[in-house]
Formats: sequence, structure tokens, C-alpha cells
Amino acid sequence: MAAVETTRPAPFGAITTYRAINGLSNVVRTFRAWNDARVTRKALSKLSDRELDDIGLCRGDIADIGR
Repeated sequence: MAAVETTRPAPFGAITTYRAINGLSNVVRTFRAWNDARVTRKALSKLSDRELDDIGLCRGDIADIGR
């Protein structure tokens, strides 16, 4: 098997474009994770103490779920 080594540079602006798209996707991923945690905390907050006890949680645990 032969190994090919190239020293061709990336096209103008390709690295900047890649970094911009990668940064934007990281922002979107972070926002989605934050929103999922927010929705989960909101749903758990609507449960009664008895229902929370059934799933092994207490009111104090709800804030820790999103972290």
C-alpha cells in the first residue's frame, strides 16, 4: 500500500468557513441541550411531591437535573 503525501494548501477561506460553521453548530448544540434541560425541569416541577417520590426524586433534585 502506497502512502501519498500532499502539501497542497486549502482553498482561500476554507479554514475560516469551517471554523465558522463548526462554531455555529456548537452554539446550536449548546442551545438544544439547555432547552432540553429547561423542558425537563419544567415538566418535573409540575409533578406533585408524591409523584416525584415515586420516581426517586425530591424538589431539591430538580435543579440538579439540568446540570
